[in-house]
Amino acid sequence: MRSKQRGITAIGWLILLVPLAIVFYAGIRLAPIYLNYMKLARSLDQTASENKAEDSQTAIKTSLSKHFEIESLDYPDIKDVKITREGKGWNVEASYDDQAPLFANIAILVVFDKKVRIGGSSLGD
Repeated sequence: MRSKQRGITAIGWLILLVPLAIVFYAGIRLAPIYLNYMKLARSLDQTASENKAEDSQTAIKTSLSKHFEIESLDYPDIKDVKITREGKGWNVEASYDDQAPLFANIAILVVFDKKVRIGGSSLGD
């Protein structure tokens, strides 16, 4: 028998690789949710750049609906987007939760909140 052992055992590999595999699997499950959010954010940004503060709420909603259709966005629905008047401009906000099933009855909950400003000063000013 050797006096010094070198390397990692099979159990050591399992202890090392199982957490990495779980994180990788969770990333695979979350990827479609984040891609959907990126489509939503792009739609909101394009709507904000195309519309002006003088436009009506229905015109903004129609423009946003067209972008949702172009991006093939099914969730959240156009009804879930809040369009409110603030000062001379409009605030468009999409706030929603989405979840990705992981194992059996375990799921990952992701909360999204995207806001854009149409006309007036930008958000945060």
